[in-house]
Amino acid sequence: MSQPDVCVVGLGYIGLPTAAIFAHKGLRVHGVDVSPRTVDAINAGKVPFVEPDLGGYVQRAVAAGKLTASGDPVPAKAFIIAVPTPFKDGHEADLSYIESATRAVAPHLSGNELLILESTSPPGATEFMASIVAEERPELADADLKFAHCPERVLPGRVMVELVINDRIVGGLTPEAAQVAAELYRVFCEGEILLTDAKTAEMAKLVENSFRDVNIAFANELSVIADEHGIDVWELIELANHHPRVNILQPGPGVGGHCIAVDPWFIVSSTPTLSNLIRTAREVNDAKPDFVMDKVKAAIDGVDSPKIAALGLAFKPNIDDLRESPALAITERLSAELPGAQILAVEPHVDELPAKLAGHPNVSLVATEAAVREADVVLVLVDHTAFKSLDRSLLEGKTLIDTRGLYR
Repeated sequence: MSQPDVCVVGLGYIGLPTAAIFAHKGLRVHGVDVSPRTVDAINAGKVPFVEPDLGGYVQRAVAAGKLTASGDPVPAKAFIIAVPTPFKDGHEADLSYIESATRAVAPHLSGNELLILESTSPPGATEFMASIVAEERPELADADLKFAHCPERVLPGRVMVELVINDRIVGGLTPEAAQVAAELYRVFCEGEILLTDAKTAEMAKLVENSFRDVNIAFANELSVIADEHGIDVWELIELANHHPRVNILQPGPGVGGHCIAVDPWFIVSSTPTLSNLIRTAREVNDAKPDFVMDKVKAAIDGVDSPKIAALGLAFKPNIDDLRESPALAITERLSAELPGAQILAVEPHVDELPAKLAGHPNVSLVATEAAVREADVVLVLVDHTAFKSLDRSLLEGKTLIDTRGLYR
């Protein structure tokens, strides 16, 4: 079998769609993941998580012999590293996954390859990746290896559309690396490809998500203030947004996901004395679950053996992604802090309780209507489309805490 055009390391919510879209465009792609379950699913033409349209792309690519997967990298013309970048204690970026992936790729280099870091990273991460390769393969110092950072900027639930239509930032450690990386992404990207240096590309992704985080924090803080005054915050925002230069976002129970809840901390940790507004926004959003918990505790005060329906566990509507989900964190806290309560967790996009809840004896996964019928308190945490069709008469006699404004 001929050498793959692209080897994608990390077949998660970004890596697998990227591998699939390259394969769809005719490139030979080999994917790598540490999870045998993920590897087996892909080789069977299946997708191990929910993302609209992705299943068809993977099935067709595997059937055509354009996409394969294993637990180890193979030699290729280009390598894309799309592994997690969580943060450590103190909110400092954890680059260990990038380091491990780079060390796994290094033995398969022979010269002239393109190495792309897609993982959202603090400034300097692409240089760090290059230093790992130099450490592992010093004999390739003059072998014309090219390093670039190409951050993703797609919306879960629309990944297969936005991979194609969104503009793409491509930053190289050298101008040549940026050009070569741009040529690769032009295989499928119909948006504008914007060239820069790697460090600016890394910062651009962090800035995009920090901008959103700051604006969500404003909405979340407004929701707390409005509650104190007995004002409907959604009506308030709707009215204010009629101003031609005002566009306030919607509040919620917090901020989750692999980007907005994480990326701003990379800026804060890299420049702690200069990022006061960004830090404050993170603190406001991270504190919102406390506000929700206080509302629930007040609602069940004096109720014997209360039943609480927690509607939604994902971090956003209509997906099964639980990463950094405030809904999941709140549900876990309800179980731990209210041991006398029965928590009826509702998440239509999963088939079993996630690991963080599975060991809690007072938590069960229940269908939407059944949970609402049983509950004393209905807590809306995610505005899944599936929840919108609920018969509103089922809410009568219940205490409704609606963090999403779904049942206004």
